[in-house]
Amino acid sequence: MIQPQGKHIAVIGAGIVGISVAAALLQEGHRVTVIDPAPPGAPHAASYGNGAFISPASILPMSQPGLWRKVPRMLADRRGALTIRWRDLPALTPWLVRFLRAGATGDKVSRTARALSGLLADAPQRHIDLAARAGLSGLIVQNGLLYAFRERAAYEAEAFGWELRRDNGVVMVEVEGEALRRAAPALDPAYRFGVLIKDGAHCTDPGGYVAGLADWLTGQGAVLRRDRVIGFDLPAGQLRGLRCDDGDMACDLAVIAAGLASVPLAASLGDPVPLAAERGYHVELREAPFTLDIPIMPQDGKMANVTTRGGLRAAGQVELAAPDAPPNWARAEILFEHLTRSYPALSGVTDSQVTRWQGNRPSTPDGKPVIGRSTRSKDVVYAFGHGHIGLASAPMTAALVADLVAGRPPACDLTSFSPTRFP
Repeated sequence: MIQPQGKHIAVIGAGIVGISVAAALLQEGHRVTVIDPAPPGAPHAASYGNGAFISPASILPMSQPGLWRKVPRMLADRRGALTIRWRDLPALTPWLVRFLRAGATGDKVSRTARALSGLLADAPQRHIDLAARAGLSGLIVQNGLLYAFRERAAYEAEAFGWELRRDNGVVMVEVEGEALRRAAPALDPAYRFGVLIKDGAHCTDPGGYVAGLADWLTGQGAVLRRDRVIGFDLPAGQLRGLRCDDGDMACDLAVIAAGLASVPLAASLGDPVPLAAERGYHVELREAPFTLDIPIMPQDGKMANVTTRGGLRAAGQVELAAPDAPPNWARAEILFEHLTRSYPALSGVTDSQVTRWQGNRPSTPDGKPVIGRSTRSKDVVYAFGHGHIGLASAPMTAALVADLVAGRPPACDLTSFSPTRFP
C-alpha cells in the first residue's frame, strides 16, 4: 500500500490516459482522486472500443501533403476510410482548415512524427510494466503487429510514411510469401506483402484493462468519484478546488484528461483548444473460427483486426461529425465487409453474430495531444486530445505529467504539445 502524502491531485477523466496519470501520481506519493461521471472502462469511452494496438509505428498524423485534393471525394464517398458528414461541415470547417495546414508539407509531417515517437517508442514495454504492477499482465500481449498489403506496390505508394517510421527508430521486418502465410495463416492469400512491427503489442480487452487498472488504484488508496467537473476555484491563479455537479471538492492540483469534455474546461482557463470528434467504429465477431496470434491491419481497409476477449474485433473508420450525432451504422457494416473479405474462413458468417460500437476520439488538427500547464494557472495540467494514440501513449503521457507535477525536466520536449500552439 502506498502511503498518501504530497499533494492532493484531482485527475479529471477516467479513460486510459486519466487512469494512467492517476497511477503515476499515486506511485510518487500523492493523494489522488479521479473524477468522471461514468465508470472507468465503460462502453461510452474511446478507451473501451479502440483497435487495441500498442504500436510504436503509430507516429503518422492523418493529415498528409495533398490531402486537400481529396476533401471533395471525402464528402461524396460514404464508404471511404475517412468521411465528413455534410450537415456538420460548416461547424467543422475551422478545424478542417487547421487540419489540412498541419499536414501541408513533408517537413510538418516529419516534425509531428518525431514528436509522437517520443510518446510511443517504448509504449509496449511501459504497458507491460504497468499491467504487471496492477496484476493484469494477461491483458497485454507482445507478439508484434502486422500491416498487410495486397501488393508490394501498395506499400511502395506509402513509402514516405514507412521511411519516416524507420527514421524514428521503428523496428520493422518485411514479410512475403511463405513467411507471411506463417505469420498470418487466416489471412486471404491475396495479401502478398506485409510489414511486421516486431516490438508491437496489443491489449486483449481495452475496456477491461481500464476498469482493472481503476480497481487496482482504489486498492492502492486512490478515490474514484462519479461526478462532473464544471469549473475551478482559482483565485489569483492558485487552485483551491473544483466545482462539480454534486458539490465542490478541494484539491492542490488538477489534471484535465477528459477527452472531448476537456474543451470547455481548458477554454475557461484561457486555452481554446480545437478538438474534433473523430468518430470511430468497431465490430466484434463472437466465436470466430480462428484466433489472430498477431493482430493485423489490412491496409486496404485501414482497420485494426485483433482477437480480444469478446471476439474478433475490426476497428477503424474516421467519420468527422458532431459528437452528439447519431451513429451511422453503415460505417460498421463497411468494417464487417472488409473483415469477411480479408479472411476466407468468415465467408459464412452473418452479421447476427456481430456486436457494434461507436465512440468519439478527441482529436487535435495536428494529430498531437495537448500536454502541459494551463495558461491561467500552473496548478492545472493538461493531458488530452490523443486521437488515435490514446491507449498506446497513455503511460508516457502519465510520466510527463508526473514530471511536470514534480518540477522535473520532462522526459521529452513538450513544446510540440503546448496548449498555446494553435493560432
